Amino acid sequence: MTNSQSVIATLFALVLCASSMAESTTNNLPNLTAKQNASAPHSKQAAELIALSKQKWQWMANKNVEALASLFHQESKFVHMSGSWKKERELEIIKSGNIWYKNTIVHDTDIELVADTAVVWSRITLEAHVRGNDVANEFTATEVYVKSKGNWQLLNLAFSSVRDTHQIEH
Repeated sequence: MTNSQSVIATLFALVLCASSMAESTTNNLPNLTAKQNASAPHSKQAAELIALSKQKWQWMANKNVEALASLFHQESKFVHMSGSWKKERELEIIKSGNIWYKNTIVHDTDIELVADTAVVWSRITLEAHVRGNDVANEFTATEVYVKSKGNWQLLNLAFSSVRDTHQIEH
């Protein structure tokens, strides 16, 4: 490698490092509006999906199984700390209050759109009532949505337990 190539490579590495540090600093700011990792043509869809995700948390808090039944795809699957199950069991768990999603605080959100599929990652604090106990847990919730007959439906919701310092890389 020549000296000029070495200088160019070093400068490029510094620019990447500075960009990464700036992004990391931005990610540490509290109560930021959900960030979107979507190209301009998808930004409207991304905003709609982020709003739909937040609405879903409210429906879960309100035990609105009618709205959730329409949102959840017939083949949807839910991955919790204690197990995985399909749509009907999730709706029954919500309706019965076996898990009551009392409040979900969304700290950060990222989204990827590919054709008729969207993945929404949210770093959340979930305040819930589970089997008689009030609990609060930090999670990254991964939601997979598919467009079906012109509407977005939730195909998968998975909770990954994380520390409160966890960050979603944008």
